[in-house]
Formats: sequence, C-alpha cells, structure tokens
Amino acid sequence: MSVDEQISTIRDPDLLQEVERARGHFMFKTLIEHIAHKQAQRDAEQKKQRDEETRRTAMSRDQRRRDAVREVIESAPSSPENIQHIHSVLALCGLPYREPKGEREFFREYGRNTLSIMSGRLKNPKTGQMEVQGLPYGPKARLVLLHLCTEAVRQRSAKIEVADSLSGFIKQMGFPVTGGERGTLRQFKEQLNRLAACTMQIGLWDGASKSSTLNVPPFRQLDIWLTGNSDQGLLWSNTVQFHAEFYDNLIQHALPVDIRAARAFAGSARKLDMLFWMGYRLRTVQRPLRLSWDNLHKQFGSDNASIRSFKQAFKGDLAHIKEVFPRLQVTLDDGGMLLLPTDPSELLVRPKRSTLENRASSAA
Repeated sequence: MSVDEQISTIRDPDLLQEVERARGHFMFKTLIEHIAHKQAQRDAEQKKQRDEETRRTAMSRDQRRRDAVREVIESAPSSPENIQHIHSVLALCGLPYREPKGEREFFREYGRNTLSIMSGRLKNPKTGQMEVQGLPYGPKARLVLLHLCTEAVRQRSAKIEVADSLSGFIKQMGFPVTGGERGTLRQFKEQLNRLAACTMQIGLWDGASKSSTLNVPPFRQLDIWLTGNSDQGLLWSNTVQFHAEFYDNLIQHALPVDIRAARAFAGSARKLDMLFWMGYRLRTVQRPLRLSWDNLHKQFGSDNASIRSFKQAFKGDLAHIKEVFPRLQVTLDDGGMLLLPTDPSELLVRPKRSTLENRASSAA
C-alpha cells in the first residue's frame, strides 16, 4: 500500500495531526505506517464494541445481566471484596422454592440424606404473643442466609448487627430498597424472621444399617422491636445470634460465593441453590461424579411434579449458569449430571494461592 493510500485510511483528528507533524521527516513513510496501524487498531476495537452492543441488544434483560457478569468475572477474578460466604451444609440443603402455604414442615432429599425444616414462633413486641412464622422460602431467604453467614465470618462473631447492613445488601443484589406493605425491606425481613424461628434436622444414612439425625438450629436469638415509620407493625430485626455450634462450624466450613454471580441469579431460588451446590461439589470432587436424574429431581425439583418437566427446567437453569461460567466442568445427558475434577482456575471461586500451593505439594 502506498503512502497516500495509507494516509487515506487515517481519520481520527489526533492521528491526522500526527500525520502533519510527520511531513518532511526523513522517516515519514515509517511514521505513516505506524499511524495507519494505530488507526486500524482503533477501528477494530470500535467494530468489536459495535458488534458487542448489537449482540446484547438482541438479548433479553436477564441475558444481558448474565453476559455482563460473565465479562466482569472473566476480566477481574474473584477478590476479597467480591467474596461472601455460606455454610457448606446450606449449600447442600435447599429451602423451599415457593411458600408452602399451610405447612409447617418441609422435607428435601439429597442422595441418602434428608433435610427437615420446621417453622417456629417469634414473640411479637406489640402484642406480647408468640406468633407462628411460616417456613422460609424463595430466593430472598437464600440471600438473607448468604448475608448473615457473610457478616458472621466478617465480624468473627456469633452475634451480628444486621439492621444497618441489610439495606445495603438488598441494594447490592440489584433490588430497590423500598418500604411499605409490598416493599423489599418487608419481604427480606419476613424471610429473616422465618429463618430465625425455624429449626433444622439433617438425617444421614449409610445405605445399609446405620443412620444419624443431626439437629442444626442455625440461630439462638433474634432481637426485634417495633418501628415508628410508615411500615406499621413491621418487625425490624436488629441483631441475630447464631447457635454456637453452628457458628463454630460455619467458621471452619464457610463456602466462598462470588457475590457478582449471586447477583446474576438473585431472582431464582433454584439457580442460587445450583450455584451454591456446584461451588461446594466442584471444590471437593476428586474423580468424575455422576448423579442420576432421580437424585437431581429429589434435590432440586420440589416445584416440578414430574421428572420430565424438571429435566427441561433444570437444563435451562444450568445453561444460564454456564453463560456466566462457560468453562464449568458440568454436563448433562440422558443419565443425569456428570461433574469432572476441575482445575482451580475454573472454579466458581478460585482458591487462595496458599491452597493451590498445598495441592501442588500434595500431588508431588
């Protein structure tokens, strides 16, 4: 390409000024080649951005959110400010997806094990009566648990202050902070009250002749009082105290969760369950692990009466998670799910460098 042809490709004002400054220089041709190359790089980057905008314009709102989260996570790996924590037991045991109206007990099976959640009562500070609380359910209950466990880990205390931090967390998860009868503050606080009142049991079975039942009440105390704002009668949760045994176990077995990924799935209880569960499983699996559709249906399919409808919904949910984590070593086939041993760099949350070094030394 001649010098004149190269100059004709240069359009940006600052680059055209460079062309004028280069005239008369003994290396004029070389300088023009360099300037034309910078223009070509800019053009390619602008085209990439236009193509990206066009691609995202064709997406739904939720797809755009997942795609944006994927891009952020790939460009900036998990760091301390992006990491929250949840107890590994809660990563394995899901809550109800929808409100179990009229029911005070909930069962869920995972393999040979069973989770039982029983609703409880809280004392109303206005009437002095012990009032029945419903079972915790839905994505907001899971997000509240994630928030509480995170605060306990950060504050290194079984008793945590939640009044000031809850609004910030709600906003961080992409929800507007609104009051009133149908506001998000009331919705999140309702789930907090339900969680604080409930009790949990985990049944373990070896498949032959031995079983164990573990009582794991997560909370020991919840302090509440009436507020004088427009949310009349709303119980505002100030402090929550974890059960000592649960707290000690949480500190030892806190599962890291990338808050950016949780935000992408903040509206779906099952996707949050899958995110927590796979985050736990992929950190521990040492050889290919297969789970049948029957096992998956028992753990994740409480809203789907038939395995057929569950399969369709589950495949869609996993596809959405893999939009955010495209290298996830998880596949589905006619037999169910296959999880493969995963390189630490491909985990939902990458382990700390010391953990990687320990693995390397163990392998050696």
